[in-house]
Amino acid sequence: MKKLLFGLAVLFSVQLNAQNLKTPAPSPSQTIKQDFALSSIEINYSRPSMKGRDIFGSLVPFGEKWRTGANGATTIKFGQDVKLQGKDVKAGTYSIITVPGKESWDVMLCTEGTSVFNFKDENVVTTVSANVVNMPMEMETFTIVIDNMSNTSADISFLWDETVAIMTVTADIDSQIMSQIDNVMNNDNKPYFAAASYYYENGKDINKAVEWATKAAEAQPTAYWVQHLKAKALAKSGNKIAATAAAKLSMELAEKAGNMDYVRLNKGLLEKM
Repeated sequence: MKKLLFGLAVLFSVQLNAQNLKTPAPSPSQTIKQDFALSSIEINYSRPSMKGRDIFGSLVPFGEKWRTGANGATTIKFGQDVKLQGKDVKAGTYSIITVPGKESWDVMLCTEGTSVFNFKDENVVTTVSANVVNMPMEMETFTIVIDNMSNTSADISFLWDETVAIMTVTADIDSQIMSQIDNVMNNDNKPYFAAASYYYENGKDINKAVEWATKAAEAQPTAYWVQHLKAKALAKSGNKIAATAAAKLSMELAEKAGNMDYVRLNKGLLEKM
């Protein structure tokens, strides 16, 4: 009886220790969230490593559906309507299933919860082609990155082994922002600096950008960053004399504030004029 009780105690202890044992995940999960356009892009996936294995064409066969990582389904969430490789995609969360090829990948956005194990054609929302580029070095661990960012576009890249597959996401936000500007510029507290910045950066009416940057500078006479925007807008409008004066004032204010970045920016602007 004592031997039986001892054996049960040992078994219970082993089970308890096993339950408390925590070890590193072989394919750790990662969540990346990137502010983009007027919202964000969020990707959840698991990251297997090569561990000496041949990847594409072997562990991940060409022409077959891949869960694009390991463990559970890889998901992507768009916070607003976008275009993926030129195709319309509504805001929402999707499962990503890919079909890798030597020169391109088919990237399928599927209804949330879809995996390679329960895949149905009717769950595919859209399919795009991602271009493959061979890298000069190996990426040991499967990685998804969002890079080459601008206000309205970004690349989503899948990297593993010596392969990177790239697709581009874009957002048409100009009409939304222009509508916002029209609305807020009718208020008493007008965001002159933000409106002037958008007009300057996006090729809008440069004279209006100069007008708003001037009013922003009048409201904040010691703000060197505002004076710098005014100088850039004036230079773009062709008024080099006024632009030079604004750049010199911005540089003087930046020096007093100890911001050498803006000192250098203004020196660079003056050299171009």
